[in-house]
Amino acid sequence: MLTETMLEDDRWQTLDLPGLAETAARAALTHLGLAPDAWEIAILACDDARIAALNADFRDKPVPTNVLSWPETDLAPDTPGARPEAPAQAGDDAPTPLGDIAIAWDTCQREAEAAGKPLPDHVTHLIVHAVLHLLGYDHIRDQDATLMETTEVAILGKLGVPDPY
Repeated sequence: MLTETMLEDDRWQTLDLPGLAETAARAALTHLGLAPDAWEIAILACDDARIAALNADFRDKPVPTNVLSWPETDLAPDTPGARPEAPAQAGDDAPTPLGDIAIAWDTCQREAEAAGKPLPDHVTHLIVHAVLHLLGYDHIRDQDATLMETTEVAILGKLGVPDPY
């Protein structure tokens, strides 16, 4: 398995988050030419209170957010709009960690309802988004945001999820 999902909030069981996360993460890596079985990602399925605490600890923003990611290695390019470098594997037979993701039920549900999107589609998008962050993609600079969003839309299209933008 590429993803290991830890459910801190039981509401995630209604979505089969482990299955959604595995499918989304595999699609992202495959789209980028990476072998999914060579990597591992830890996912924490939590609520708004927990993600607000994590957001405060790691980003000095004590508010809930939909998803956070912590890459194992900084792969972000220096040049705006450039593709990130590919991650390096550890060199042994064990999967190499790409990083960790936390996702909050309350915010995800609220956003999906506000946008009129099915919750599984929104969560799939957020997992793809977070995996791309683990791989060095970002959306701070306009050129990087264009690359990241275009990549997300292509991956989601292969999964049958409509363009979220």
